[in-house]
Amino acid sequence: MQSDIKTLAEEAGEIALRHFKELSPNAVETKGHLDLVTAADREVEHFLTERLHALYPDDGIFGEEGAAIAGRSGRTWVIDPIDGTFNFVRGGDQWAISIGLFENRQPRFGVVNAPVRRQMLVGGDGVAPTMNGALLGRGPRFDLKRGCIGVGLHPAVSPADQHAVLNFIMAQRMAFRCCGSSTISLIELALGHVDGYIGLGEASWDVMACLPILSALGIDNTVDWRSAKLDEKLRYAAGSPAFLALLEPELLMADA
Repeated sequence: MQSDIKTLAEEAGEIALRHFKELSPNAVETKGHLDLVTAADREVEHFLTERLHALYPDDGIFGEEGAAIAGRSGRTWVIDPIDGTFNFVRGGDQWAISIGLFENRQPRFGVVNAPVRRQMLVGGDGVAPTMNGALLGRGPRFDLKRGCIGVGLHPAVSPADQHAVLNFIMAQRMAFRCCGSSTISLIELALGHVDGYIGLGEASWDVMACLPILSALGIDNTVDWRSAKLDEKLRYAAGSPAFLALLEPELLMADA
């Protein structure tokens, strides 16, 4: 399985890169405020859906751009063809292809390909996490005096909730990064470039591949997958136990 999914991610990256180098304004559509979709998103998702269904015909498939195949095995492949489409459209390198396996109500395995950055992450239950084939090690211990946090705030999240996150960061006097791609932010967490991540208004396809990789590195998250649905928006944090202990529960709750 690991080899098959890695190959799919590599081939999907080649499709996306072809579009990236030849992107036409006519290939970009608006789904919502600061929410874009391109012909590349649709072609990559179609490619992944067909290939995954051929490889694992009993498994379900759930994708950002509408892929929805009910499975019989209890496993579902959750895919984001291009996470960070806004960056993709503007010619940035902060976007990635994400393929995650959801099984027994938990993220179990993931492959992420950030082709412009030449980063391929693989890992999960029983699969040691790697970057471009090299084993990933644990990041540095959390030190608030050097603390840095990744942030993802969906435009649909209320200004009050966004302000609460930023106020928390400033109160803790931490540095922060906001790159416009959940997947890239979680890669940075896996590499130890940041100590934690807070995401408000994110989707299952934004996180399904990275979370099992992070878990294999000993990085926890606050998502309760026993109750969370694949089509709902998530409000969560990820990081070491020491980082997560800083958070007040209200920070991840919707503003009333």
